[in-house]
Amino acid sequence: MLESNLIKKLKPRYNILLRDDKSFPYILITGNHDFPLVTKHRGAKKPKGQYFGPFAGAGDVNRTIAILQRVFLLRNCSDNVFANRSRPCLQYHIKRCTAPCVGKVTQGEYAAQVAEAQDYLEGKSKAVQTRMSKAMQKASDDQDYERAAHFRDRIRALTSIQARQDINIEGLGNADVIALVQKGGRSCVQVFFFRAGRNYGNRAYFPRHDQEDAPEAILSAFIAQFYENKPVPQEVVSSHVPEERALLEEAFLDKMKYKVNITTPSRGKRKRLVEFVLKNAQGALARDMTERASEAVLLQGVADLFGLDEPPRRIEVYDNSHISGTNMVGGMIVAGPEGLMKNAYRKLNIKRAEAADDYGMMREVLGRRFKKALEGDAHIGGEDWPDIVLIDGGKGQLSAVTEVLEEYGILDTLTLVAIAKGEDRDAGRETFFMNGRAPFQRPVSDPVLYYLQRLRDEAHRFAIGTHRARRTKQITSSPLDEIAGIGPKRKKALLHHFGSAKAIAQAGVEDMEKVEGISRAVAQKIYDHFH
Repeated sequence: MLESNLIKKLKPRYNILLRDDKSFPYILITGNHDFPLVTKHRGAKKPKGQYFGPFAGAGDVNRTIAILQRVFLLRNCSDNVFANRSRPCLQYHIKRCTAPCVGKVTQGEYAAQVAEAQDYLEGKSKAVQTRMSKAMQKASDDQDYERAAHFRDRIRALTSIQARQDINIEGLGNADVIALVQKGGRSCVQVFFFRAGRNYGNRAYFPRHDQEDAPEAILSAFIAQFYENKPVPQEVVSSHVPEERALLEEAFLDKMKYKVNITTPSRGKRKRLVEFVLKNAQGALARDMTERASEAVLLQGVADLFGLDEPPRRIEVYDNSHISGTNMVGGMIVAGPEGLMKNAYRKLNIKRAEAADDYGMMREVLGRRFKKALEGDAHIGGEDWPDIVLIDGGKGQLSAVTEVLEEYGILDTLTLVAIAKGEDRDAGRETFFMNGRAPFQRPVSDPVLYYLQRLRDEAHRFAIGTHRARRTKQITSSPLDEIAGIGPKRKKALLHHFGSAKAIAQAGVEDMEKVEGISRAVAQKIYDHFH
C-alpha cells in the first residue's frame, strides 16, 4: 500500500500507473433532521447520516434517487426550502413526495418510508414488496381504495425496477468485479460495483504500463492503487489471479478491519458474470483505441500546421476571464494523445495586472506558470513541459507572452501560437499568429481547425466557470470571514446584534463585548482588524 501511494505521488515512468483517480458519489440519507433528505454526496463523509455506495457515476446516483422518490416518496429539497414551504410543491402532486414540509405526513409515517428505502438500498427489496402488498390488502379490506391504489402504484414501480436489473447474481453481496483485457500493448480494466447484490454501475480504466507487463502484474498494481483511498468491499472478483494476492488481502484486512477475499471464479454464475464484464472491457478498449487513432491523426495535422517535427504530446491552452477588471482569473487546459487531461487543468487568480489589461493578464498568467515550473521539479522537454502553447488572442497577446518566454529563456523550447476570431467573431474564420510567420487561416471545413476551436472553447469554458465561482464567492462573503477565530456562530451573533458588517466595523470594543460569545480579547481583535 505504501508502494501504491508513492507511485501515485511520484508517478515514476516505468511503474504501472492508474491515472484516473476520481472520487465516487454516494447516496446520503441525512441523519440530522426529523424528516431526512435523500441526496447525492461526493467527498469526505462529514454530514451525519447513512451512506450507500459507491456508485460508478453521477448518472447512476440520479437514477437511484429517482427510484427512491417514485417508490418511497422521500423528499429531495434542501433543508432551507423545506423550512420555508407553505404549500406542497410539484413533487407531491406527481406522487414523488409525501409533503412532510406542510404536514401531509407525520414524522412516524415518514420514518417508516425512510426505513423502507434503507431496506431497499441494503438489498431487502423482496421484503419491502411483501410489506407493501400486505398494506395494500389491508387498505382494500378497510375499503380505503384510494390508499390501496397508492400502494399498488408503488408496487408496480418497484416491480418494474427489479425487472430491469439485468445482472442479479444470487449470493453476491458487496463486491467489485474487475476484468482486464489487452490489445496492441494497451489494457482496459473494467470495474462493476455491486452493493447488497445490486448493480451500482461500472467504469473503465486504462492504466499506463509497459507492453511486456503480464495481466496478473497489471491487475495487482491496479487493485492496490484503486483502493488506496477508497473503501474495499468484502469481495473482489477478478478475471485473473493478481500477483501478490495474499499480500493484498493482508493489507486490506489491516486497512478495513475485516477480511476481503480476492477470488477468480472458474465456473458457474460468477464465471459468467466475469465474462460479461470482460465483454464490456473489450468494447471500452475498442472505443478507446478508435478515439486514440483519430486523435493521433488530428495531432499529426496540428504538427504539420505549426511546423513541428512530430505530433505534440502536450498542448496547453490559456484564456482569461473578468468583468470590467473584477475577479480576474486565468485558466489553463491541457490536451494530448489521450484527449483532454483534466487532472492537469490549472486556474490562477490574477493579482498584479491592471483592470481590463488583457495583455498584462496573459503576461502574468504565463509568467507565473513557467516560473513555478522552472523553480520546481519540471524540466524542459519532460512530460509536464508543453510542446505547444496556444493562447486565446491576437498579435498583442502573442507579443506579451513572447516577452515573458524570452525573459525566462525558454521561447525556443516550445511552439507559441495565438488564435483570434475573425472580424465578426465567426467560428471558422479564426486567424493564427506565430512569431516569424505571417498570420494565416484554415478552410472552414478543416478538421484540424475544428480541433483547435474545441481546445480554445474548452479553455474559454474553464476560465469563465472559474470566474463565476470566484464572483459568487465574493457576493456571499463577509469581511468577518477574514478574521481568524470568528466562526459561523460568532459571525451570526454579531450580525444579529448589529445588523450588518458595516455596523460591526463602526462599533467600539465595549459595544462588541455585549454580544454573546464575544470576549474582550475577541472584540479587540475585531476592532483592530477594521482599524
